[in-house]
Amino acid sequence: MSQPHPPLDAADTDAAERWFLGRGLPAVLRRGALLRRVAVRSAPALAALAVVAANSVLIVAISGKHTVDIAGRPDFVEGVVLGLLALVLPLAAAVGWLVSRVSADSRRRSIAVAALVVTGLGALVGGFSNRVLVNVLLYGIAAAVIVVGTVTGIGSILGWALRLTTTNLRHLAGMAARALPVLLLTFLVFFNGSVWVMAATIGRPRLWLGMGFLFLVAASFLVSGALEQVRPLLAESDRLSRAERANVLFVVTASQITQVISVAAVTGLMFLVLGLILISPPLLEAWTRGGRSDGEVLGMTLPIPDALIQTTLFLSAITFMYLAAKAVTDTAYRTKLLDPMLDDVRVTLAARERYRAAAG
Repeated sequence: MSQPHPPLDAADTDAAERWFLGRGLPAVLRRGALLRRVAVRSAPALAALAVVAANSVLIVAISGKHTVDIAGRPDFVEGVVLGLLALVLPLAAAVGWLVSRVSADSRRRSIAVAALVVTGLGALVGGFSNRVLVNVLLYGIAAAVIVVGTVTGIGSILGWALRLTTTNLRHLAGMAARALPVLLLTFLVFFNGSVWVMAATIGRPRLWLGMGFLFLVAASFLVSGALEQVRPLLAESDRLSRAERANVLFVVTASQITQVISVAAVTGLMFLVLGLILISPPLLEAWTRGGRSDGEVLGMTLPIPDALIQTTLFLSAITFMYLAAKAVTDTAYRTKLLDPMLDDVRVTLAARERYRAAAG
């Protein structure tokens, strides 16, 4: 007969809850645990949001405009603005990662407060609109989404998926290499004039609908594959609640989607850069039959042909769909990525038994 586990004190309980959240299983925690330390746990995402807000302040200070409207060849100021736009997401990700490495709750709490202050200043001085109220509303919604994601535990799942993706970058590169024949076929599609005519003609909302359809199809592959893989794992832990079982399935699926979409995004970025290098105005005219030489991204007008943006998005969606199907059937992917992840989940579920028995 197994010996009863001694009860956990406050420090041990806190450490255990952090450990489970770090592994993307918030459903394991006792009721009410997700409502504690919300500011501390939200600090990395709030810091990343503050970087975006501060970046908008710089853009407004440099350009004198809240909107980015760069058509044609950019001048020096517009070039600086483009540089800020290119750096904002990598910088926000880096700041969020650095904050996630801070262990002291007091420092994290201070960072969260400072991030909210910077975000508020960004809404008042910078922002994406000339109306302060609109900026306050947008940043307020973004901060609320971060807090809700923290309280519900979704943020911990996404954080674990991102960390796992970063750790497995080498294996993901191998997965992309094994998919090279299809990627080369996609490369040929990139130089297909009919695709460019479609990209120049179709509207962005219709393109998003098409990409959403492809994403749902690809996600269904990953969900069905994940369900097949986690079923034996769930059978080993017959005391799991429905929420915990859903959490396990969701965290395995989310990690795979994050990994596959990262490879697809890098592939799309390569096509975008290649298009900027090779496509000249006469070639753009011939391929698109008079398509725009600039394009819109998130309401910003940039000196990137709209057809190039559309084509890149479309090919990224096709790449994601193929890689998702490949992930379900690829033995090497399972051995190097999926099996270690399932082993980690198995260890977490074993620790869950002790946590629940000791915490009561």
